[in-house]
Amino acid sequence: MARRVLWASLALAPLAAVLRFAFHVGDVALFAVSAIALVPLAWLIGEATEHAAEHTGPGVGGFLNASFGNAPELIIALVAVSDGLPNVVRGSITGSIVSNILLVLGFAILLGGEGRLDRISLLVQLGIVLVAVCLFLVPSIPSWHGDPERHSLALLTLPVAIVLLAVYAAVTFRGLRRHRRLHAEGEAEESSGWRLSTALLALGLATGATAVVSEILVHSLEAFARAAHLSQFFISAVIVAIVGNAAEHGGAVVIARRGKIRLATEIAVSSSAQVALLVAPLVALLSWAIEPALPLSFRPVEVATMGGAALFVAAVVWDARGTRREALAMLGLYVGVVILYGVLGDR
Repeated sequence: MARRVLWASLALAPLAAVLRFAFHVGDVALFAVSAIALVPLAWLIGEATEHAAEHTGPGVGGFLNASFGNAPELIIALVAVSDGLPNVVRGSITGSIVSNILLVLGFAILLGGEGRLDRISLLVQLGIVLVAVCLFLVPSIPSWHGDPERHSLALLTLPVAIVLLAVYAAVTFRGLRRHRRLHAEGEAEESSGWRLSTALLALGLATGATAVVSEILVHSLEAFARAAHLSQFFISAVIVAIVGNAAEHGGAVVIARRGKIRLATEIAVSSSAQVALLVAPLVALLSWAIEPALPLSFRPVEVATMGGAALFVAAVVWDARGTRREALAMLGLYVGVVILYGVLGDR
């Protein structure tokens, strides 16, 4: 019954497009419809990823889910840049990294039960998140005094973005080779689901629909923020981050509930690493074509919460096991971060 409801709910994505472009419905209603429409799309991406992982293994499956799921995040960021909302972009990047590491990983372990984790893979990815946070300090520290959007900081961001992309390419290449070798050495599982081509096609279509719905969501955010009396930073770091990453969030939770804890944790941590080392530098580089160029000049609280979340979770997964008590600690820490974001308000 639940699956039938989710399949039927996929109609909300074209409905959101029709409401905006044909009937010009108000922004607050558009925000609500588009946010709800992302839920079945997230389920479909999680479903397709699980079937793809039967052919590729959990490591590559997590990479596929994070890659397809972060496409809307990239689109949301570029739309916000073109709309002159740099703080929304940086807040969304911060919130995406923190929510995937604490919120999604916490729910994945809580719902998936205690089990063995891929310690090496998770620690490597958390390590490169910390490397990214350290590199963010290069344009961020000078931005703590003076105009955080000044052109010199955008220039300072260029080499940082290039290094981040190079690190991501190197680590991803080695990681995928390792996961492919482990999958080949392990016992082959009999595939009882979709063919790989069907799963990849579903991933592509669901990602395209998610991108359209996410774009509608961004354009309706300002009106929603005014109606809800929330700061721009809170909206971007919490609501945009969660909704924009609904694909990974929903996919990890669905897969965790089915007992595939290693795949679920790979999705959560892979997504954070991709946001830090792929989405953030890509947005910074592509913003030069859109203008104004985006400096990766994060506030101290943003740098601290990104780095702190990665360090905390690295300590949790160090023993290659996840417990429900540790999962509750991650969720509690995320609630504390959300409260902090709400108290601090805008820059």
